[in-house]
Amino acid sequence: MATGCVSMAPASKPPPIVAAIPQNYDSIAVEGSYAPAQWWTSFQDPVLNALLDEALKNNLDLAEATARLRAAEAQARISKSGLFPQVNADINSSFSDTPTAGTGFGTGFGASRLQVESYTSGLGFAYEVDLWGRLRDTARAGRADAVAAAADLQAARLAVMAETITSYFDIVDARDQIALTAKIVDVLGDRVEQTENRYRRGLASSFELYQVRQDFRNIQSGLPQRERQLAATEGQLAVLVGRYADNMEQYLGQKLAPQLIFTPIPTGLPIDLLAQRPDIYAESQRLESARFNLGARKAERFPSINLSAGTGTQSSNLSGLFDIFDKWILNLGAGLTAPLFQGGRIRANIELADAQYAQQAAVYARTVLNAFQEVNAAIKGYEEERQRYRFLFSQLDEARAAADLQSSRFANGVGSYVDYLDALRAQYQVQSALSSAGRDVALARLAVHRALGGSWDSPRATGSGNPSRQFRTGAPEIRGEK
Repeated sequence: MATGCVSMAPASKPPPIVAAIPQNYDSIAVEGSYAPAQWWTSFQDPVLNALLDEALKNNLDLAEATARLRAAEAQARISKSGLFPQVNADINSSFSDTPTAGTGFGTGFGASRLQVESYTSGLGFAYEVDLWGRLRDTARAGRADAVAAAADLQAARLAVMAETITSYFDIVDARDQIALTAKIVDVLGDRVEQTENRYRRGLASSFELYQVRQDFRNIQSGLPQRERQLAATEGQLAVLVGRYADNMEQYLGQKLAPQLIFTPIPTGLPIDLLAQRPDIYAESQRLESARFNLGARKAERFPSINLSAGTGTQSSNLSGLFDIFDKWILNLGAGLTAPLFQGGRIRANIELADAQYAQQAAVYARTVLNAFQEVNAAIKGYEEERQRYRFLFSQLDEARAAADLQSSRFANGVGSYVDYLDALRAQYQVQSALSSAGRDVALARLAVHRALGGSWDSPRATGSGNPSRQFRTGAPEIRGEK
């Protein structure tokens, strides 16, 4: 393969906003290298690991992205083919039967005729000398598009895994909310019964009884809505893993207990985003493709040189077709084609390519700017959710202590059963808030990993989790990165 002498593509340089990326994140981040591969195994949940494995194998969005990558790679090979000589082989035969010269009308069927039989075989070569780099820039643009498609596939895998993890933790929280709501309904049922007894004895007003009954009905009416939301989320998860909703018993027909993680995430430096995030890398490659495409369009202004050659054999009979020593033929050719007047097509193509290059530079810069902001927001959000969870966990200890105290007072005859029911309901409400906070901690951690990008490989670890440290009410143990 021959290469051109020059290239008309502009010099490669990052947009100003990319070159000026800050040295550090505004948020407080832990120093250290970022290694995100299979980070979700730190949840120590074999069900989650299996679901992610299933999603990577069967998700239809990933199948579509994989097909787009294959198409982009094939297009890159097509673009590259112009750099090589084109070689064609052919074999031809012809036969003609015509009257000889001077034969006139009415001479009869016995007139003299001329019969000619001809056979040819040959190899044809054609090659364009890429003096101005047009073919080379076209090939480079196609290759950059293929690399961008590969990064798009990685981004799609990241998105599918993030949606799978989100749906999974939503299901865990929804199940907890339904169980806790059912407990609150039971408590309020007892509360209504106690208030009715007090009302009949003249110890409670009708307004108090009405309020308790209304509260009971409000909480009770929320159960069907929570169950509907749970069914919808389970269906969404089924789509992500490429299954029908009624075929998820293998995964969702068991207890779900992922372990929470509270350690800060080492983010590295902002410049690491340019290599870690697949969306940034994809846009940088599209910028390169636009740059090379602009060079190819500029090269169209200059003459092109085409070389051709043909060799083979020619004979009047089939057996002589293979007599390469006596029947050989050779044709050589060279041509120069220069554009003189194209009605403004070449200039318009250059302007179009230049505008597309400027457009892609803006897209690349915006992607980097958004990525940097996403990391800052995700780090802050993760820190706030960790603090909120710890606050609710300490509040749960107080709520449990209050319920235990009211239970003891009622058992000793110095407290009322109503006070105990109210304290127990308060405990369940804190547990409900803690369940949602646990989900929010997990999703906030997911947001940090997703904002940082990186290598999202298929999970392989399927170790069982510790049942004493579970998602719902387990102690917030400090853990390191796996």
